[in-house]
Amino acid sequence: MELRHIRYFIVVAEEKSFTKAALRLGISQPPLSMQIKNLEDEIGTELFYRSAQGVELTPAGEAFLLSVQPIQQRVNDAMQLAQQVANGESGQLRLGFTGTSMLNLLLPKSIRLFQQHYPKIRLKLEEANSLVLMDRLLEDQLDIALVRPSEHVPAGLSLQLLMHEPMLAVLPSGHPLAHQTSIELNALKQDNFILSPPSISAGLFDAITNACRSHGFEPKIGQNAPQIVSIVSLVAANLGVSLVPDSTKQLGITGVKYLDIQPPKPMVSLALAYRKNTHSQPAINFASLIQSLKMQHNHNYHDL
Repeated sequence: MELRHIRYFIVVAEEKSFTKAALRLGISQPPLSMQIKNLEDEIGTELFYRSAQGVELTPAGEAFLLSVQPIQQRVNDAMQLAQQVANGESGQLRLGFTGTSMLNLLLPKSIRLFQQHYPKIRLKLEEANSLVLMDRLLEDQLDIALVRPSEHVPAGLSLQLLMHEPMLAVLPSGHPLAHQTSIELNALKQDNFILSPPSISAGLFDAITNACRSHGFEPKIGQNAPQIVSIVSLVAANLGVSLVPDSTKQLGITGVKYLDIQPPKPMVSLALAYRKNTHSQPAINFASLIQSLKMQHNHNYHDL
């Protein structure tokens, strides 16, 4: 017995006519009649009373109909679910992000709109540094992640750059230059720079050290700090200075002053990372959505 036999039987029972059922199914009547006859032969009893006016269910047919209708409904539900998963409308999205990327308004807005457009998707979020996130992607523990890309991208991953975000100098509020609105970066060459080590945040570390080198000096490395919050907090404690993404100002940590940097203005990249040849349709949908939002708001950033 095949599923199509059950579907044919249900349609004939509903239409009470082989002619109408054949039209609804999009097949000719003789093959339909033969399929129903084969079904009856397999069961070993007639399912319909046939007459010139149409067909009626036999008692056996009525019992069979009650039994197979739930099967057909489950098949229909399974087909609908498969289509939703294929379209990225159902299933799960495992999304990773760095702490600094969450400060950028693009990510929270993307998550909010994604949940509105795809309410049946189970969203699993994970915060970590970029190197850990890329390892998690390679291990198939994440589908997509927002990272601060470094100079070396692991084989097997693709990066989709979203933007270059301006960086600001963050100084203790008591620093001799804190009263200014902007500075030349080399004015900080004698200060200790509080950085996340490259083993934790290679992208941010590379952006800061490359910015200092482009202004003619090698940064003096002071205290290490694992996260952007701890970097700014150590600056507030008068332990040094640093460079941070523009969005860091939202933290609202007291005791620091953010200053624009005179050209060439340093930038730090924000990118989507995912496995090459990814088959996660929710991840593809999320990437498309965040790119659309980026295009709507690109006047706030230096586009690639």
